[in-house]
Amino acid sequence: MLERIFEVAGLAGFGIPAELQGLYAGDLGFEAGLRLYSNFVSSLDGIVALNRPGVSSGPVLSARNEGDRFVMGLLRACAEVVVVGAGTMRADPGHLWTPGYIYPPAATAFAELRSRLGLSADPPLCVVGVGDDLDRTDRAFQEQEVRVVPDLDHLPGGRLLCEGGPHLLGQLLDRGRVDEMFLTLSPVVAGRAEPDRLGMVEGVELLPERLVSATLLSARRSGSHLFLRYSLRG
Repeated sequence: MLERIFEVAGLAGFGIPAELQGLYAGDLGFEAGLRLYSNFVSSLDGIVALNRPGVSSGPVLSARNEGDRFVMGLLRACAEVVVVGAGTMRADPGHLWTPGYIYPPAATAFAELRSRLGLSADPPLCVVGVGDDLDRTDRAFQEQEVRVVPDLDHLPGGRLLCEGGPHLLGQLLDRGRVDEMFLTLSPVVAGRAEPDRLGMVEGVELLPERLVSATLLSARRSGSHLFLRYSLRG
């Protein structure tokens, strides 16, 4: 499915199942000290959230690319906990933040990977922010372990995957909490007529006062979609 076009030598690998290695064009893993990695899909003009009622931004921005769904599933399968902001959960009712939900064809292989890693069948979901108005009848509360925490100080330990939104990622970057970033660059142009269409990092200004620099670890492609992996460690 994916074609590997660049990868730094010596990256950690979990020895993921052969089916997943075939789809990903190689192994995937994380160093023992890694605590948080993020995953976003962005349009060519840098939009990651459309903020249109009734529209789920991810599928539209990714043009429903199969490779993007697979990578989301693989990254979830590696995570001990998936982290989202309360706004992200409200914007995507009925969604499950599990590997098999986002990419069912590899559900069995994802489950095998999690078993090899000594993890539960599906990662718990941690929702950060004011959760009083979250719909507790939403499918995620019924079918996935969900924990709502008020702020970043209450994040659980372990290997965390942040899937949004942009304000949550901004807070994490501001605190130096992000170790790696995965970015799907989708070959679509979203446009912006109003300021409520968001980029990947919102709510914090970094440049020119603060330089947050990343090192490219790998690049893969599926058609005209690029799948980029960066390290934010010095």
